[in-house]
Amino acid sequence: MQKIQDLIEEIKNLEKRLSLEIQKKEEEFFYEIHGKKVTFEEKVREYHKTLATRIYTYILNAAWLNIITVPVIWFGVVAAVFLDLVVTIYQFICFPVYRIPKVQRNDYIVMDRHALKYLNAIEKLNCVYCGYFNGLIAYVQEIAARTEQYWCPIKHARKISSIHSRYRKFLEYGDGDEYRNRIEKIRKDFDDLK
Repeated sequence: MQKIQDLIEEIKNLEKRLSLEIQKKEEEFFYEIHGKKVTFEEKVREYHKTLATRIYTYILNAAWLNIITVPVIWFGVVAAVFLDLVVTIYQFICFPVYRIPKVQRNDYIVMDRHALKYLNAIEKLNCVYCGYFNGLIAYVQEIAARTEQYWCPIKHARKISSIHSRYRKFLEYGDGDEYRNRIEKIRKDFDDLK
């Protein structure tokens, strides 16, 4: 068990280091982050404008299969907005009852790439879609992870492709004694989020 905890801790540390390395790109590409706003140096903004592809050229060069699948892709927004609404209401009502810390939606849904001057309007719209959709999935996963920690904090017997943020706190599959002894403690173990 300790070896697994050590590996998880090592992964978390590597993720932090990766995040720091990504932030170093601010200097390389001449931008700064102020709160939620990203600003480029003026000369960089002007240069980026010269890189934007005109919409007409963009559409003309697009694969026709890409064009005809656009309605299918955008139809998913209806389901995404509904999912967003449902999980937000769910955590708003249920998490205080279970004393689970709420997930901050803004930490997961980040839409900032539309401000890049080297993207045309279609590319910007695509970036908004992807930022929303992928952020929403991460937001939903975190809400589900915290819910799972409260209701069923047991690791799976079978291998899973990825583990969520709360999985390290879960009990071993098949360890009924530990489950009975620690379930109430694990249900309240959200101190790392405060």
